Amino acid sequence: MTVVTLLLYSETNVTGSSSFSSPTVDTLTMRSDPKAEHVAAPAPRVQQGTRRWLLFVHQLPSNPSNLRVRTWRRLQQLGALPIKQAVYVLPDTPSAREDFAWLKTEVKAAGGDASVFSADNVDSWSGDALVEEFRRSRQEAYASLARDVDKVLKRTSGARRPSGTRAPAIRRLSEVFRERLTAIAGVDFFGSAGRDRVTTLLKQLEERASDTRLPAVSSKPPSPADANTYHGRLWVTRPRPGVDRMASAWLIRRFIDPQARFGFAADRDAVPEDALPFDMFGVDFSHQGEGCTFETLCAVFGIQEPAVARVAAVVHDLDLKDGRFGAPECATVGTLIEGFQLAHADDDALLAQGMALFEALSRAFEQSARSAGLRPVARPRKRPTSNGGKSVRRRRAR
Repeated sequence: MTVVTLLLYSETNVTGSSSFSSPTVDTLTMRSDPKAEHVAAPAPRVQQGTRRWLLFVHQLPSNPSNLRVRTWRRLQQLGALPIKQAVYVLPDTPSAREDFAWLKTEVKAAGGDASVFSADNVDSWSGDALVEEFRRSRQEAYASLARDVDKVLKRTSGARRPSGTRAPAIRRLSEVFRERLTAIAGVDFFGSAGRDRVTTLLKQLEERASDTRLPAVSSKPPSPADANTYHGRLWVTRPRPGVDRMASAWLIRRFIDPQARFGFAADRDAVPEDALPFDMFGVDFSHQGEGCTFETLCAVFGIQEPAVARVAAVVHDLDLKDGRFGAPECATVGTLIEGFQLAHADDDALLAQGMALFEALSRAFEQSARSAGLRPVARPRKRPTSNGGKSVRRRRAR
């Protein structure tokens, strides 16, 4: 039995619904009984600085036989921690409520039983102890992934690469590792240590996968005299701008030509003589090597800000659709751009909306970098003790 202080959700507010109302509340201190059916009002809004937890308690039938495995895998995907047999915990967030609600519906539909509780305290677990356990679990996942990436790096370090470590194979492995990193980061609720090391190793692996990863243009930034020739110019691209043209226009005005004006032409032959074409076939500022136009501009003008690098990853994955960077923001950014294209028939208005989007995205990345800081490291587990709490020393056999 586990003693918990519970704020219980009403069954009608949990089953098959992602919304939770919050009028009144019943606060109970009780022993959880999986056979009991508790009905109470939804939890109120949590006060700032107070940690709250969601408990998922379930019973599964013997048939179908794969239900137990499916449920366990789903709980792993959600990042839930087991605190007792058939009892799992997540931080109390709207997304966790929705995930547990859907899982509860699936379990009940398969003939099992499940309940979702909001808990202030869990007996034998303090709030800090649960946070530490979440961090430790994610650290172990990051460490395991880092070891796997490091093994591939060591195998590819020789002059003659073994079978299975040629560039296409390494690229496929990089994509798999990126997906694993994205999955772990998605359930890293408390900023665990280890993610930065995995990211660094993955970058090394991706660079080793292809010698043409960077655009095939000079990486030397223009001299001040040359840079002045790009000020106050008309920059022309193709109509109906998409992700690469929107992002490139933002980059041009933000870092290259603050007074830039933009126009549109069907191809390079229709571009005025005094204009600078970009993201068109056969022009300098376009796709080069395996990079998109945004990456070409970054390389030519020596733009190396970390936030711009993260924007470049999103633009690359959306424009070239090769999943090289595994940028988790792609789905959201791609959906927004599709919406802009549907909402704006005028190309100038469409481009302005896209530039505003990438300005906001860049600022968010900058803020994220400033607030990240050092990630706290979870303390190692204490070894179990016996003999009244005193450590037991084993004598070495002679």
